[in-house]
Amino acid sequence: MSDLFLYVLIVGALAFAVSSWWGVRSLKALHARSAVQEDPHAHGLGRQRVAVVLNPTKAKSAEARAAIQRACLTAGWEAPRFFETTADDPGHSQVRAALAFGADVVLVGGGDGTVRVVAESLAHTGVAMGLIPLGTGNLLARNVDLDIYDLQGNVQTALFGHQRYIDTARMAIENAQTGRTSKHAFLVIAGIGMDAEVVGDTNDGLKRAVGWLAYTEAGVRHLQGRRKKVSISLDGQPEQSRKIRSVLFANCGLVPGGIDLIPQAMIDDGMLDVVVMSPRSAVGWMAMYAKILFKHKRHLPVMSVYRSGRVVIKCPEPMPTQLDGDITGEATKVTVQVDPRSLLIRVRALPGIGAGGVA
Repeated sequence: MSDLFLYVLIVGALAFAVSSWWGVRSLKALHARSAVQEDPHAHGLGRQRVAVVLNPTKAKSAEARAAIQRACLTAGWEAPRFFETTADDPGHSQVRAALAFGADVVLVGGGDGTVRVVAESLAHTGVAMGLIPLGTGNLLARNVDLDIYDLQGNVQTALFGHQRYIDTARMAIENAQTGRTSKHAFLVIAGIGMDAEVVGDTNDGLKRAVGWLAYTEAGVRHLQGRRKKVSISLDGQPEQSRKIRSVLFANCGLVPGGIDLIPQAMIDDGMLDVVVMSPRSAVGWMAMYAKILFKHKRHLPVMSVYRSGRVVIKCPEPMPTQLDGDITGEATKVTVQVDPRSLLIRVRALPGIGAGGVA
């Protein structure tokens, strides 16, 4: 690796870290994931039966449990029912048990993986999901304007806030070399290519120490890869051939660091924003990063954005995939489709209107 290239990588990593830190500390994202279809509305319930799917391995899980119990007791409701996830079952059977319990709302306390699994099982049930973010990324919570550091506030929102429907999406993964197939839901951003490589190669110890900034170190190590040929079909249109490093499928686009990766991506517009990234060098990555950071509207040849309800990507050689920051195996074909207004979630009450109030 040349000294110049190494210099560019170091400068890029430092720029990302500094600007991300600044975004967290000073520049709260101005782009709100506003409701396209409808405004949040009061849930209209008095007494509620509350179920909680809780990941007990998270640092603040015990504090979250106590806060939820206290809030339900203060409201005069029956005690909440807790269903803990396990290494073998990240939430599927727990949600089934919560629905059998007759829950009016299912709170999910955990990271992005737990939220994704619970959302997949709650979609189309009409039972609201309340978010108690306890992870590193907390992607969905950021995109519905929750303060991920305010545990007490998030408990209040999950129990007494307003609610709204949002889109979810599903990715079908096929690997022609192994014969393996699977299908998963996601809520924020899925991807194939370098983004999945970075997620899979992030150092766990560093992630525990510095949180989401650990992805920067892995990202720098993967900048100097080669582009790979894929075919892309949008909404059943003829395939187009591209050489890519990564393709992202965004249901919404706010990521850690206060960075609005895809400003036009709305969480209930019934569409996915598909970002095709094809830089040849570190300079191309830096140009893309500058476009994202400063929200430049000028087109970049190495970064194309499309809107589609259904996307099919085929690749001659297997490529890694990820869903909301979870690695989901290699694929030679992925089919990604939006599921409009399929999930009911609790959000902050609109100013001047209580949980049981009237607009």
